[in-house]
Amino acid sequence: MTEETKKGGKLHDKLSLMDFKLNSLLDITKAINTNNSTEKLLEIYKFILKEQLGITKLMLFTYDNNWVCILKYGIKASSKEINVKNDLTKIREITVIESSSKDYLNSFDVVIPVFHKESPLAYLLIGDLDEDELKISPTIKHMPFIQTLTNIIVVAIENKRLAKEGIKQELIKKELQVASEMQALLLPANLPSDSKVDIAALYKAHQQVGGDYYDYIPVDEDEFVFCISDVSGKGISAALLMANFQANLRALIKYTNYSLSKIVEELNASVTLSAKGEKFITLFIARYNIISRKLTYINAGHNHPVFSTGSEVRYLVSGTTGLGMVDELPAIEEAQLYVPKNSMLLCYTDGLTEIENEENESFSMEKLIDTIHKNYEHKMARLNELIFEAVDKHRGKAPFFDDTALFSVRFY
Repeated sequence: MTEETKKGGKLHDKLSLMDFKLNSLLDITKAINTNNSTEKLLEIYKFILKEQLGITKLMLFTYDNNWVCILKYGIKASSKEINVKNDLTKIREITVIESSSKDYLNSFDVVIPVFHKESPLAYLLIGDLDEDELKISPTIKHMPFIQTLTNIIVVAIENKRLAKEGIKQELIKKELQVASEMQALLLPANLPSDSKVDIAALYKAHQQVGGDYYDYIPVDEDEFVFCISDVSGKGISAALLMANFQANLRALIKYTNYSLSKIVEELNASVTLSAKGEKFITLFIARYNIISRKLTYINAGHNHPVFSTGSEVRYLVSGTTGLGMVDELPAIEEAQLYVPKNSMLLCYTDGLTEIENEENESFSMEKLIDTIHKNYEHKMARLNELIFEAVDKHRGKAPFFDDTALFSVRFY
């Protein structure tokens, strides 16, 4: 064989190897661009390394909260034997394993790390290389190509994971938006403020959509019903349950002559059927007659509303358990009280009194009552604002963890 023939053969081999590498990269790129599944990408990657490069032993680790093996073949041992964090993360360049104190690493020949900036994305362990194969002889010469190929695959898989996570977050965002809009539709747009009563409400959402709800329902020109409630849980499921609850409540008040006890009993049956034991609703509901000045109420497991005459305070606690907790409510206590002129009632959800400051101290009932009495002569809308200002002052830089609703009534 002449020298010229030898040179021609080497050139042919080089061109063949270049074609092989280029075609491999094109195959991978095409699969990525056509949005092939992670499984398909790994299948192509495995074919190139095993069938075309002759690598008969391989383990590929990637990071997703923890180091996990996403591909292996030719290995009998479990991937759990390799502690990537302790054994591999110090390796920053392609490294030949000549002799390791770890027996399971000695069965491999080379470690190929894949980094993004300073963060490791993957580690590839390969072994039992066929040194007679043209495409990988000498072995180390072609490791940069394998590293590049691995980098492309790992980044593509990571991008697919992030895309799925992004879609998931977008779905959650849209769900919360729908729930927020639904919740806003449930709340009454106009509340009366006249010579007979002054009613105001204030609702503040702080994180996810909650299940806070309040309502004002006129019965006739001398009587009205009002309520405040809180459904356990967040998101659209809580909003849907509350929407169903509101529809049933309004229908029972407008189209029946049921007592409050009967209404609460019917609502409990409805919540139990809808929630199937997964959620429950606390409720304070009251009926007020302007002529008799009698307030009839039931507290179904809700935070105790504060009734004040300016000089005397009482909590409205009579009632029963939360709705949806049991199939049939225990004895329902329907209480009644006479309402003196210029007295007031403040209803709220648990986000108000449970808010903590940086020292983990809750905004107590004592502070709430003190705020009420210091600002007793204000209109209800302003009083609600002042209460929230007191809460904000108390919490300081501590975050809110729950939505909060205030519903206040002044009886003239």
